[in-house]
Order: sequence, then structure tokens, then C-alpha cells
Amino acid sequence: MTRHRQRAQLDREALHLAPGASEETAVGGRVFAHGQGAVLTDLDGNEYIDFAAGTLTQSLGHCHPEVVEALTAQAARLWNVHDAATEDRDELLSLLARLLPEHLDTYAFFSTGAEAVEAALRVVQATAPPGRNRIGALRHGFHGKTMGARMLVHWDIGHQAFAGNSVLGYSPNCYRCPLDLEYPSCGVRCAALVRKHIAEKPNVSALVFEPVLGAAGVIVPPPGYWEQIAEACAANGVLLVADEVLTGGGRTGAFLASDLLGVEADLVVLSKGMANGFPFAVLAGRAELLRSPAAASAGSYASTYASNPLGIAAARATLTVIERDRLAERAKRLGELLGERLRALQARFEHLGDVRGLGLLYGLEFVTDRHSRTPAPEIARAVYTTALDQGLRTAMGGHILRLAPPFTLDEALLDEGVRILEKAIEQVTA
Repeated sequence: MTRHRQRAQLDREALHLAPGASEETAVGGRVFAHGQGAVLTDLDGNEYIDFAAGTLTQSLGHCHPEVVEALTAQAARLWNVHDAATEDRDELLSLLARLLPEHLDTYAFFSTGAEAVEAALRVVQATAPPGRNRIGALRHGFHGKTMGARMLVHWDIGHQAFAGNSVLGYSPNCYRCPLDLEYPSCGVRCAALVRKHIAEKPNVSALVFEPVLGAAGVIVPPPGYWEQIAEACAANGVLLVADEVLTGGGRTGAFLASDLLGVEADLVVLSKGMANGFPFAVLAGRAELLRSPAAASAGSYASTYASNPLGIAAARATLTVIERDRLAERAKRLGELLGERLRALQARFEHLGDVRGLGLLYGLEFVTDRHSRTPAPEIARAVYTTALDQGLRTAMGGHILRLAPPFTLDEALLDEGVRILEKAIEQVTA
């Protein structure tokens, strides 16, 4: 695999580009030139099966012809008229109303997931009754890098602490239980504590959560976790705000992961896969919240790129294909095949400590050994780079690799991707 042209470009960029890229980009050192479906090609002509789907965004794969056509046509007509109405926006609203649960019937459009999360927080704060001045979140959750999103999870930077008014509850990480218990004998104690400290507290207005924690390593909750919490929140007037930036749009095998897990959220944030990787985000919610005079004063849902015609065109084309071709069902079916193959790898390799996922979203956790479960980021990094050199792109972070291939991936490419992954693990851990 030659990389001469890529290395030359990266050397030139390093003269002016600020460091701080993602770990996978910094380690991978690739310059991608074009993509088609589930395959990427770099500047030197090398090809890669993209099991990361961009940045877990390309639901339909790279450069899907219908999305390209919609964007190209819109680019020739109109780009930005602030948040004024356009023809496509009306049709996108109707499409969302068909795809989302009936109670989520009101929508606001934004350009990034973090921007939509911030808007959700404003809605919660504007509509919360007096005395409900705290917000719940889950440890190790990720909701973006803006101030409000960071404050939710107590993410400090430098010497600045911005814990805000959030209360943190335990995430449902059975592989690394924070309470040193075992499922199912634990009785889902983590959920009971979230219920006690967040859902049943009279000063908490909302719980902001990822149904499946993505950046934390694809943490899939066990049965009983969300059932307990959701029931307690509903009974005590605590709003449920589902951050489905990663999972929304069909990736877990249902249009919303919260639906799949039996959670009826009051507000839902969607972004990554909604416009096949084009910058676009949606805040969906109950009418009584998003239409509340306290939350909907002039400019509340407006921003420079909110409702921009290009994002709307890409989203409408993407969601039309997902609905028409029943791609959420396809993601579920392919995910079952992927899960079988990954669990076979787990059984074979001592350093692959845990495999977990839903639909076409999986996390692979690498450890020094199964007994100690000590995180092994050096192994994960070596597997990532080895697989990349052999033509498979994954998403790396610390000691975890995430897999989120496009819904349009065919079974032959899925099998080839897993074969490359198996070969990479074998070479690294031999």
C-alpha cells in the first residue's frame, strides 16, 4: 500500500493546520480522495471498506446518487435564506412526521448535533416549573463540545470547572460495572440509583441521555435498565431527552433506539445519519414543549445555518431512501450477521474482551487479558492501523474500536471487512 502523495500533503498541512484531530485521523495518516457506497479511495489509489461510515454518519454510504442529485439541484437554486420557508422544508416536516412516533410531532432544524442539544436544554430550562433547576445525565455520556453539552457530563477543560447544575447517574456498563456487580443478579442496581438520585428528585427537570452510549464505547443497556428509569421519570414529571445524534435514523434497527428500548422520550435530538453526513440536525419533541410560549419566543430556534436549503435537501433525500427501501430493517438484519461474526472473533481472541452492539453499531473492547480486563489501547491502536493498511477503516478511541458501516453494505463486503479485521487482530496479538 503506497502513501507517497498522502505523506507529502500531510507534511505540507502540518505547517499551518492546528493539531488536535481525532485519534484515528492522527494515527491513520490518510488523505481520502473519493468514496462510493461503502468503499473509500485515498490519494494514492488505495481502497478501504469503510466500517466507520464517515464519522458514523453515512447511513447510505458515500456519495449516494439520490443525495448527490438532491444536493446538486438545490445548490443550483438556493443556499441560504436564514430560516425562511422553502418547498423542501414542508415536505421534510411531513416525512419526519411519518418516521417518528406520533407524540413527537413538532420539529426544529439545526446544523450540528451539539447545536440541537443546546436547543433542547433551552427548551427544558424555559418550560421547567419553579424549583426544578437541576438536570440529570449519565456518567461517560457525550453530547457535544459546546458549553452546555460539556456541563451536562462535568467535562472540565484546563483549570476551568463547569459542572453546572447537572446530576450524574450510573451508565449501564455491564462489562465494567461501576458497582462491581454482575447482571442479572445485580437487579439492575445502576438503574435503581439513577431512579433514586435523578428520576425521583423533585428538583430535577429532565434526564438527558444516549439510549446507547456511543463515544463511551457502544454501551448497550441490559433489559430492565431503561424500563425502570423511564417509568420513574414519567411518574415524577422528569422530562426524558434522548440524544440520538448517533443512533437516530435507523442505525440500531429501528428509526429511534429509544423506541427499540421502550423509552418514550419527550424531546429527541438527531443528526449524524439524518442527511447522510451532510451538516444537519433535528430537535423533535412534544408540541406542548416546543410550542410553549416560554420556549418559542422569536429567534429561539433560529441560527445562521438552521433550516438551510442544502441540509434540508440532503436530509429529505436520505430519509426518503431509508423509508422507501426499509433500511432500518436491513440494518437490523445485517447487524445480526455482523454480531455473529464478531462474537466468533471474541471467542477466538483473548484480547478481545467484549463485543456489544445493536443493529449496525458495534463496539469492540480490547484488554490485556480476560481476567483483569485491563484496557489495552496499544492493542486497539495496532489493530486499527493494521486493518487500515489492509483495506478496512474503523473508528478508534482509546482501547475501543467502533464499527458502524452503511446500511447499504452488501453481505460480501461485510464478510470481507470482518475477514480483514480478523487477520489484523491475529497479526497484532500473535
